[in-house]
Amino acid sequence: MSARVGIVTFPGSLDDRDAARAVYLAGGEPVALWHDDAQIHGVDAVFLPGGFSYGDALRCGAIARFSQVMDTVKAAAAQGMPVLGVCNGFQVLCESHLLPGALVRNAHLRYRNRPARLRVETTRTAWTNAFAPEAEIVLPAKHGEGRYVADEATLDALEQSGRVVFRYLDNPNGSMRDIAGVANEAGNVVGLMPHPEHAVEALTGPSTDGLGVVASVLAHLSEGARR
Repeated sequence: MSARVGIVTFPGSLDDRDAARAVYLAGGEPVALWHDDAQIHGVDAVFLPGGFSYGDALRCGAIARFSQVMDTVKAAAAQGMPVLGVCNGFQVLCESHLLPGALVRNAHLRYRNRPARLRVETTRTAWTNAFAPEAEIVLPAKHGEGRYVADEATLDALEQSGRVVFRYLDNPNGSMRDIAGVANEAGNVVGLMPHPEHAVEALTGPSTDGLGVVASVLAHLSEGARR
């Protein structure tokens, strides 16, 4: 039986169908989840997609954190369920305090839409175990508020504990220490700004490197099922 990956749709989500396509191509079963539904319907993992949830009112992700589904997602994450947030989903994870730091306006104050070169800094997460150590990948970046910031103590702690998951090789937004994605302490919750779901088919993406993200969580879930 294929692992079931829930994709949450918030008002203003744009990439939920792309996320579902990525899950399907990697061999999983995508399951649609609605922001106003407290149930996550027995899924094995959750994908928070990109877009402009609630029109980015107040701050990106600031209202989505109060959606009913997020209460359930937070509880499930605390029990070890893999959760991925991409772009706006990363912003929601930070606003929900599932991940440290914040995503703020790009340093150059312009929207950025281009392929981003990244290095996979750790394979010890539920969402990166299928990559080779220090693999260099290309994923599309498309954001206006993607600059990762945190206080120096938090940044030092992330570095020392191996929780910087992805790092820019050509920083498109001024993120501190070139950080493109981070994980929680357990490694089951990961957020990143560039879009793996837009790099799953050679016809449409700059690469197919994004498949590795979803393949990782499917391998993680399969390993857990065998234990």
